[in-house]
Amino acid sequence: MIRLLLFLAFGFSAYQTKAQTHVRISNATADSVMRGRYNPAQFAPAFPINYPPHIAQWIARQVSPDTLRTNILKLASFQNRNTASDTLSVSRGIGSARRWIYGEFSRYARESNGRLLPAFQEFDFNVCNLMSRHSNVIAVLPGTDTADRSIVLIEGHFDSRCEGNCDTACLAEGVEDNATGTALVIVWAGVFSRNGFAVSRTIVFMATTGEEQGLYGAQAFVNYALRNGVAIRAVINNDVSGGIICGKTASPPGCPGENLIDSIRVRLFSAGNINSPSKQLARFVKLQYAEMLRQHMDVPSDIQIMSPEDRTGRGGDHIPFRQNGFPAIRLTSAHEHGDADVSKPGYSDRQHSTRDRAGVDFNSDGMPDSFFVDFRYLARNTCINACGAAMAAAGPARPDLQVQVSGKTLFTTITRETQYTWYRIAVRSTSQDWDTVFTQHGISGTFLMPEGRNYYISAAAVDSNGVESIFSREVTAQTTGVQDFASNSETADVELEQNHPNPFDLATWIVVRVNRMPGILHYSILLDGRPLQTRSMVFAN
Repeated sequence: MIRLLLFLAFGFSAYQTKAQTHVRISNATADSVMRGRYNPAQFAPAFPINYPPHIAQWIARQVSPDTLRTNILKLASFQNRNTASDTLSVSRGIGSARRWIYGEFSRYARESNGRLLPAFQEFDFNVCNLMSRHSNVIAVLPGTDTADRSIVLIEGHFDSRCEGNCDTACLAEGVEDNATGTALVIVWAGVFSRNGFAVSRTIVFMATTGEEQGLYGAQAFVNYALRNGVAIRAVINNDVSGGIICGKTASPPGCPGENLIDSIRVRLFSAGNINSPSKQLARFVKLQYAEMLRQHMDVPSDIQIMSPEDRTGRGGDHIPFRQNGFPAIRLTSAHEHGDADVSKPGYSDRQHSTRDRAGVDFNSDGMPDSFFVDFRYLARNTCINACGAAMAAAGPARPDLQVQVSGKTLFTTITRETQYTWYRIAVRSTSQDWDTVFTQHGISGTFLMPEGRNYYISAAAVDSNGVESIFSREVTAQTTGVQDFASNSETADVELEQNHPNPFDLATWIVVRVNRMPGILHYSILLDGRPLQTRSMVFAN
């Protein structure tokens, strides 16, 4: 039996990114740490915070909405952070913005006695025929163990734009898109480094450039990682992370009507379905929030795992990482103020326009009196990031498993990373999220499940601190009942299973189960009775 997976998404965005040249890290020590060539004792804090339950409790108390607001207003003050904008001015343009971010990372480095390692990641690429030399800004927090040299990356792009993608003269404060995500990254670089946070894997905080023109900064880091053997365990991309007001237009899925407010939900976008490392990372981040962090939060967040990799027709910095085999997700607010289609007649929303500002100045004193960003909501999203990244950096290596089925009973066996006492077994059926997560003692387990269903099952190892690894690949299994055995002889050669998620969020997976190989399989995808796609597949008998 095989399964054919047909992904149906309404809207498509392709990014074709040419290779950057002369990619280099300005700080040789940061470069060495990311490659795993360092002595962890050199960066060990005097009083480490390293027990995961304490880390989660500590995270919930560390983020100040006022600090986020201060950082966002500072980023807005550079007026235009277009990738191709001024690099020499001390007060305006992409150059002054990246120097300020680097200055913040450098201040945290001093306050952490050198534990944090700030650097520019420089690369050459022609943008808008105006600028060819660019810099991401990174800060590296070394892990406590070099046995596993993989890194965890928290990032957000700091470049901005207005209606013209290459307009370097307009007012492009870029508050929601994406001073919010950048402020989040800056805050955690400071909190993690100055307060003795210590886990086994290295965490890299990165503010990327060139996102608006083609994800160039993210691609530059991917190129660096591939060329230098830097293993990336997880990427959490933060883009449009703090706005709560729905625009007249918005890129689906999400945002049902103009001026509606949502300060509770947050969307996790990632690519793939069955056996997708990125979807597994999204589920892991949500699980860490639910089990480790939620109990310490004053206001709950509703984390929604979305089916598509991004909003319809849109994209972000997580995509180049996923395209090159690194698990990567995007954290985005529930509501966006606009679909960014600035060419549309009458477009009046804020995203990708001069209107993407901090708020409204009612008394003309030069400072907003009413903000478009909800800083408490952004603070909660900041904590979701931190908890997910911390546990991904602290947890053990990913196991593997086998699953056997007898009637309604699932038998699970861990086949890799078998040295642990406890494991978590995650099961899902028709949704993108897990239906349930069991705890299993030892490498073998038995679970009774409802009959006549298809399940996708994965496993995580649990270390002595109670932290699970990122979950394994998914194994498919189908439970049966008495009736199923009687009707096996009548099973169709090809069966259409339930699409999932159902109802779908403007994207859906359609699963076709092939029980016996026909010579030729014909299939069509229909929408409202009209064929969207018709294909034939030929099988060798």
